[in-house]
Order: sequence, then C-alpha cells, then structure tokens
Amino acid sequence: MSAIEAISPRVPQPQRATLRLIGSAMVAFGVFLSGFVIDEPAPYELWMAALVGIWFILGLRISRYTAPLLALLLAFNVGGMLSLTQMKDLATGPMYVAVSTFLALTAIFYAAIIEDSHRRLPLIFNAWAFSAVITSLLGILGYFHAFPGAEVFTLYDRAKGAFQDPNVFGPFLVPPSLYLVHGILTGNLRSTPIKAAALLILALGVFLSFSRAAWGLFFLGIVLLIFIMLLKERSGAFRLRILILSLAAIVMLVVSLVAALQFPKVNELFSARAQLVQQYDGEHLGRFDRHRIGLAMMMERPLGIGPLVFGTMFPEDEHNIWLKSLTTYGWLGFVSYVALLGWTFCLGFKYLLRDRPWQPYMMIGWISILGHAAIGNVIDIDHWRHVYLLFGVVWGCAALEQRHLRDWPA
Repeated sequence: MSAIEAISPRVPQPQRATLRLIGSAMVAFGVFLSGFVIDEPAPYELWMAALVGIWFILGLRISRYTAPLLALLLAFNVGGMLSLTQMKDLATGPMYVAVSTFLALTAIFYAAIIEDSHRRLPLIFNAWAFSAVITSLLGILGYFHAFPGAEVFTLYDRAKGAFQDPNVFGPFLVPPSLYLVHGILTGNLRSTPIKAAALLILALGVFLSFSRAAWGLFFLGIVLLIFIMLLKERSGAFRLRILILSLAAIVMLVVSLVAALQFPKVNELFSARAQLVQQYDGEHLGRFDRHRIGLAMMMERPLGIGPLVFGTMFPEDEHNIWLKSLTTYGWLGFVSYVALLGWTFCLGFKYLLRDRPWQPYMMIGWISILGHAAIGNVIDIDHWRHVYLLFGVVWGCAALEQRHLRDWPA
C-alpha cells in the first residue's frame, strides 16, 4: 500500500489519484532543480527539504528493503559528527556535516518513492534530462560568450553551466546522456531526432567542461550501457539495430568533436587537458602526493580530522573520495561508504538483466554509480546531489525487484 493510500483510505479514488499525480510532479520538479546550483543553499535544497519533510510526515515508509541504505548512510554521517570532535575550531564543520546528512536523506527519499511506484522513474529521468539540456546550453553559450554576462556560466575558460564547478557540471550530464542513448536504441524512431539533438547538446556540454573525469565517465558509461544491452537482448535483429545506431551515434559524436576542435580556443584547452597527468597532479604536494601523505596520516586518526581541515593543512582539498571519507567521516565513515558501494554494486549486478519496467533505470543508475566510484579516485563526490539520486534509483529499483519476487515467486 502506498503512503498516500495509507494516510487517506477514505479519500475517493479520483482525489487519491490527483494527490499521487501532484506528489510525483513535485518530485520531478525537485530533480529538475538539481541542475541549478550556482549558490548555496540552492533552490534544490530548499525545495527538497520541504518535500522530504512533507512526504515523511504524511507517512512515506522506509521498507526493510531500503533499510540497509538508511543504516549505512546514517553510520557514514555519524562518522562525520564524530570527526567534529577532532576540530579545534568548528568553523563551517557542523554545516558541512548537516549538508551531508540532508543529502543522505534525499537518497533514502528517492529510494522510498520509487519503491512506492515505479511509474515515477520516467518522470525523474525526463526531468533530469530536461534540466541537463538547459544547464548544458547555458554552459555552451557561456563558453562562446553568446550574450553579455554569459561568462557567469564558465570558470577558468571551462563550461560549468548553472553549477559552481565544471567538475560537477560534466558528470551531472552523464546519467541523462545514458538515458537518451537508451531511448535512441530502444525507442520509437520518430522520436530519435529529438533525443539525438538533446544528446549532442549534452555531449558538447561534457566536452566543454574540460573535465577529464567527465570525459571518461561519458565514454565508458556509453560503452558499458551498449555492452549490457547486447547481453540482455536475445533478438539478432534488435542486436543489429543497437550496433547500427551505436555506430551512427559514434560517428556523429566524432564529427561534432572534430568540428568543435576547429576553434583555436577549444583546441588549445583540449590539448592541455587531454594530458593524463597534469602538473598539479605529479608535483610536490600535488594531487597524488597529498593522497599518499593523507592516507598515511589517517591510519593514526580513527575519528578523522574534521570537514575541510585537510585543505588548511595542504595546498588543496583531498580530491579523492576514499581519503575524503577517512578525513571527514573517520574510519566509521570509510567502512560505511565502502560497504554502501559494495552492497549497491551487488544489488545492481544481481538484478541487472531482469525483464522489468524498471530495469533500464536500474541499469543506467548502476552504470553511473560504478563510473562515479571510479572518478572518485581523483575528485570528492560526497556532496554531489545527483550521486545521492543515483543511489536512490538503484536501491529503489532493487526494492521493487525484491517485492516483485516476494509477491510473484518463481
């Protein structure tokens, strides 16, 4: 029984359906707002704080299938609270942990509402794709200075859209890109041109972010998506369609990339960013040196050192989610985070190829989390809003699968 049905059993069916529709629309609008985070607190935080509160007050349940997600995220943030005790000056530490806790609640919220109704998944991903196209267009227009003041959507000559950092903007565009690729490969051919145009906009946004992590995430995500789809589909004709459309998409993206590189400014920055190891990676106290020193230091600090303290001790922050888990959330947070990733990977892998209405969204979410875990080696992702949405998607779809197996045993 859904939350709305549980709290309003006497409400007539038409009114109950209207309430569910309004509730789902509010969720979709919240996902849309996740693409606009120029300042903090962003509209996303304010909207989602109210929305999460209202849904849980009205009786949204956390089932036994999503309870492990709650327990692991709770332990992760308890580790962050304990790390505050190691700080001489709390400064912004409590606010940092508060934001982490709030984002954890959004993951649990998304998982719960998806388990409540799998029909919310298309709304969520359509809203995400719409938001991604708009913020990507802002980044592209900003990069080429298409209008006065457009530079607000860039940083260090890199597109950042309506985000604070190109390194968050680029990865944000990848899951909706996978959603569009899946739609092109499996959907109606009449809608293909629209989806292809949207995909090109997102691909150009990812490219102009000049984020090496986003580039790798985009490329490997699409390759893995196509590979899994070829594994899943048994029809030879359908597999041929996937291969033909995939090759056409690759050719289109390559042509677009070559066209973009004709601009001297783009070509110059691409040549610099395409190097695997930048100067600030390998130099003394660079990214890799900080990782080595920081990991050795954290072996003697079981409670961590507190949020944002690492950046005051070294030239920059951790830029590594494993080290960030240790410094900001202590050993408890690190173990919880590793357990969360491991459990999420196992859930997704177990149910990845089932023929269900929610299977495509499970697949896209699982691939995206796998990719974000990989880029976490060179960047901090603990405050990326869309990562928590991805956790919610995978756990919500896994809960749907477990309930389906319970109600319809083989």
